Amino acid sequence: VSSPESGCGGGTAELPFGGRRSAPPMRGAGWGTLRQARKTFLVGRALTDGGGTRRSRPGGMGSGCTKPGRGGVAPCVALDAAQPFDFESKKQKEKNDLEAPAEAAGPGNQRDPDCDVPKLKIGVVGFGTFGQFLAKRFVSQGHTVLATSRSDRYQDLAKELGVRYFSNVDDFCEEHPEVVVLCTSILSTEQVVTNFPFLRLKRNTLLVDVLSVKEFPKKLMLRQVPEEFDILCTHPMFGPDSGKASWEGLPMMFDRVRVNAENPVNKERCHNFLRIFEHEGCRMIPMTCEEHDRQAASTQFITHTVGRMLGDMQLESTKINTKGYESLLNLIDNTCNDSFELYYGLFMYNQNATETLEAMERSFDRTKKRLFDQLHEVLREQLFGDDQPEHILKQQKKLNS
Repeated sequence: VSSPESGCGGGTAELPFGGRRSAPPMRGAGWGTLRQARKTFLVGRALTDGGGTRRSRPGGMGSGCTKPGRGGVAPCVALDAAQPFDFESKKQKEKNDLEAPAEAAGPGNQRDPDCDVPKLKIGVVGFGTFGQFLAKRFVSQGHTVLATSRSDRYQDLAKELGVRYFSNVDDFCEEHPEVVVLCTSILSTEQVVTNFPFLRLKRNTLLVDVLSVKEFPKKLMLRQVPEEFDILCTHPMFGPDSGKASWEGLPMMFDRVRVNAENPVNKERCHNFLRIFEHEGCRMIPMTCEEHDRQAASTQFITHTVGRMLGDMQLESTKINTKGYESLLNLIDNTCNDSFELYYGLFMYNQNATETLEAMERSFDRTKKRLFDQLHEVLREQLFGDDQPEHILKQQKKLNS
């Protein structure tokens, strides 16, 4: 086929296995003819220059043709399907990544040479404080980590941690992570899940949430996520402060909400993701999402409430701190370092939280009443002595005992 530079109207291309391919004239031809001519030219050039075997996909152009050409073997593959505009650059990058040696995990985030957890391609949705906290540990174990968030301001930080960052969620999905971890805030989760382009992912992707409430995301994902996707609800019951040095002994709750038990690949992938936390020494706790929320209202929500109340009092350290008071100051630091949005989410999206808050209020009122009742009796005794009604004297004796 004549090249476009020659300005000729048409021609033929010799094929290495014999025969000639004619090309329609390019001059005065329509767009379809032009495209066909260019395709014929490129295929002919690849075959002629390579001088090798012509190989195509089964059922595609030239299927089954394996006659050897001149000068050795140089495969030429015909792609029948349309490809994205950056298909070639992506494939070249994948090839370079496979051939290049493993890069360092980033400053202060060294790889764990003893980690025997099978390597996964993990995508993190929401690259805030907690998303970065998990991503850093994933990278240290040698997993490939991708991330996406609403802002471009995380680009440099992600690069330092050894994470590939995508500001466009569609580009993120087209990288096809095996596991997608939702690290969004509680309040934004519904909007993120509702608008997430799940169909750009592989159909059997494992979707994981790490929210501090569990029944809400479980129902949301069962409603919004396509049936082909697996769903794992988890709650690492620690954060950047409590898990800064080590995860050893820290609780990790999980609920396999929907995992395709008939597919061994799906089961193994879910198991391998949980092994990330087992390897770090977490105390693994299988528990339903409903039971988690019931227990969390009496533990996590109370802890955050007391810490918020004491923080609002602006308590300060003194020279005569007791160990108990030091514990209260630590509680203030651990709870108030989290955003109020998190605390509000614990209240708003856990149906047991309102009952717990009311129970705390009733308990405070009873304690306060008991203090003032006893003070009232002391004042009466000072004012009237023994010259009081008999039932009052009996009540005082009961209080004093």
